[in-house]
Amino acid sequence: MNIDSIKRGIVLDHIRAGRSMDLYRYLHLDELECSVAIIKNVKSNAMGRKDIIKVDDDISIDLDVLGYIDPGITVNIIENGAVREKKHLSLPERLTNIIHCKNPRCITSVEPALDHVFVLSDREKGVYRCIYCDSKH
Repeated sequence: MNIDSIKRGIVLDHIRAGRSMDLYRYLHLDELECSVAIIKNVKSNAMGRKDIIKVDDDISIDLDVLGYIDPGITVNIIENGAVREKKHLSLPERLTNIIHCKNPRCITSVEPALDHVFVLSDREKGVYRCIYCDSKH
């Protein structure tokens, strides 16, 4: 298999095997006019298998979304065919309008304009809590 290198853009590496399509949908990569390559089940010494996404354009992406979906992702910023910057992600401390509170008694249920804000309460288990009603997500 031959996947072309990119001159300028973003490479999302170390995605857990099978999660690339979730990221593709969540980041709305289908709406881009540029080339997007999804490489699934690549052999990896560290992970066994992994997915990779290559975007052949310099786009802005929400690193909090990426960190929430898969905290082990590495984001490589490519310029002139080389890695200019490498970012290692982890679970974000705060999520705004990424997940929604499911508690029907939460203020966000009756105030639709209110932001859904969650804070990380347990990093090991990946538990977030609503700042309004303290419901666990």
